[in-house]
Amino acid sequence: MIDKDLLKMIGPNKKYIFVIVALMLLGTIANLAITVAICWAIHIVITQPNNFAGYIAPACIAFSAIIVRFITSYLSGRLKDLLGRNVKKELREKVYHKILQLGTRSTQEMSMAGLTQVSLEGIEQLDLYFSVYLPQFFFSMLVPLILFIICIFINWYVALALLLSVPLIPVSIVMISKYAKRVFAKYWGKYTSMGDSFLDSVQGLTELKVNQADELYNIEMNKKAEEFRVITMKVLVMQLASTTIMDLVAYAGAGLGILLTLFGLEKGMPLLLSTLKEVSPIALALFLVLVAVEFFLPLRTLGSAFHLAMNGLSAGRKIINLLQVEEPKWGKEEVQHSSLKVENLTFSYDGKRNALNNVNMQFASNGMTAIVGESGCGKTTIVNLLLGAIHANKGHIYIGDTLLEEVSRKSYYNKLAVISYNTFIFHDSIRKNFELAKPNITDEEIYLALKKVNLYNYVVENGGLDKQLQEDATNISGGQKQRLALAINLVVPKDIYIFDEATSNIDIDSEAIILKNMHELAKEKNVIIISHRLANVVDANTIYYMESGNILERGSHMELIQANGGYAALFARQKQLEEGYKGTTEGGNFYA
Repeated sequence: MIDKDLLKMIGPNKKYIFVIVALMLLGTIANLAITVAICWAIHIVITQPNNFAGYIAPACIAFSAIIVRFITSYLSGRLKDLLGRNVKKELREKVYHKILQLGTRSTQEMSMAGLTQVSLEGIEQLDLYFSVYLPQFFFSMLVPLILFIICIFINWYVALALLLSVPLIPVSIVMISKYAKRVFAKYWGKYTSMGDSFLDSVQGLTELKVNQADELYNIEMNKKAEEFRVITMKVLVMQLASTTIMDLVAYAGAGLGILLTLFGLEKGMPLLLSTLKEVSPIALALFLVLVAVEFFLPLRTLGSAFHLAMNGLSAGRKIINLLQVEEPKWGKEEVQHSSLKVENLTFSYDGKRNALNNVNMQFASNGMTAIVGESGCGKTTIVNLLLGAIHANKGHIYIGDTLLEEVSRKSYYNKLAVISYNTFIFHDSIRKNFELAKPNITDEEIYLALKKVNLYNYVVENGGLDKQLQEDATNISGGQKQRLALAINLVVPKDIYIFDEATSNIDIDSEAIILKNMHELAKEKNVIIISHRLANVVDANTIYYMESGNILERGSHMELIQANGGYAALFARQKQLEEGYKGTTEGGNFYA
């Protein structure tokens, strides 16, 4: 039950494990000293009943051993706590650093709920694995050997019988572990699955209510909760069964040692040390009886900690898998240019079907470039490639004349702004959201940016810059949220602006304001527009029209219209739909 990969994760904290084991062994020696003192006192009672001065030595030994036992227990407890806190701190830092290194890349290996559960509760379980299980494991391996060496001088066959009985506990643990691994893997799977469903239900509660599907999801959640309850009960049953088995082994082994000790008391102890012949046989027998229990207690405790280990191992494997996710490749060179070039890019998500096929694009350092096409044509994939969130299977992206993976991510992102249809707004004040982009920003700079997106009056009349936004800005309209996202990206001058469906699902006025800012930026900046609505890109310098991961057409709006290809057909179809919609709404009958 020792995972080498998990041990590597704790680094220099390994030293605490060995110090804890040493303290626990010292505590065991103190226990033996107390046992020796008790047996010594019994020996005096039997052989020298009136020698009251003789009790002083065993009393001093017992008192000193009790103090040592207290100190070792206290120190080992403190070190376990220190080890646990260090491990949790370092693991959380590693997970957090990993998420930062992944950057804009999504973790396909783990859902958001699963990531949260593993990062919090999973690390708590690993704390118990490192601070409780591992020290107990090494301690349990050493104690029977130490006791055997001591007991063999009193009664060798009792010592041997006890030593041979001890491995029955780890054997039972190994037998149980084969089943336990599957159970705990399912346990974490059901746990994260239930967390995913709960998070989805909470986030989509409005949609569930509107579509009257809340009862259906309630049934689904109850089903997942029941599955989790069943697997939890299996875990508890397994723990109870394994505890019972280990108790039977421990009590049977200790009972065998006691019986053999009593047999030796009757037939005579096979003493290996001549000095022990002067000791009362009853005192020696009592020592063996008391020590017989000590043979099994450490492994019995290890058996109890075994379930903590299994839970920690299951969580640990998930954390290791997260830490092993391939990170986007970045270099160290500073970005000197703002032009971008996509050269012969081919990309597949699953290795079977290509999302992009030999794509070539150019984005000038100033001007507007548009990428259009129907849903699923590959527009979002190109955005993720330009962000460095994913890497192409074939081909390259250049910024200026430098490969994207050779530049510093910080340097690149200092020149890059992304305004998306799902740009996240934090649950904080308007001012705090602006400070995320520019920590030392002044109120004047914020108001200037708000004026550019026509939000100045609204903000002033509704609480000012201290207005608290709800999570993802649900207390303002979709158009206001998009304009606010644009304003935040305007306070720090960038060279490259990517608008990924930034005008999707917003009102006409907000769309017009965003488009106006796009055109202003395009006079001096590299502006890239991803849009499904072609009316928004008619003024672009270059338009790339895509279908099924291929660029079928490129050119200006007029050039593509004159070519009378897929772009022209899609533009005409959208224009007809918009004109038809306007006509029916103006006539007062949408279905006319």
